[in-house]
Amino acid sequence: MQTRTGDIVLIHKQNQPMVYARVEEIVADVKPKWWQIRLLILHPPAQEAVWILKEDYIDGDEFTMGGEPLRLERLAPPEPAIYQEPEPAADDPAPEATGEKVVSLLDRRSRD
Repeated sequence: MQTRTGDIVLIHKQNQPMVYARVEEIVADVKPKWWQIRLLILHPPAQEAVWILKEDYIDGDEFTMGGEPLRLERLAPPEPAIYQEPEPAADDPAPEATGEKVVSLLDRRSRD
């Protein structure tokens, strides 16, 4: 199974993107080869839903519910943001060179 707890999925209804959800839990159902997937629907108001699906349906195959075609699309996790300190421009003088006062925020912090 490719889809796991914590993944974000896009739920498609009638081949149209409908809503995002986070997979909260996937546990085996009493029926062999079926799974209970608990989803947190990420649309106000947030609500939980538990669907009983086959592994193929959890991983993106189309299924029907109430006669409506549905599909879960697992989204790739975002790349972690890497913060890089901006380099000062070559023509930007240091604050001390322009007579500006540099104030340390650490020195101003309360020492309670």
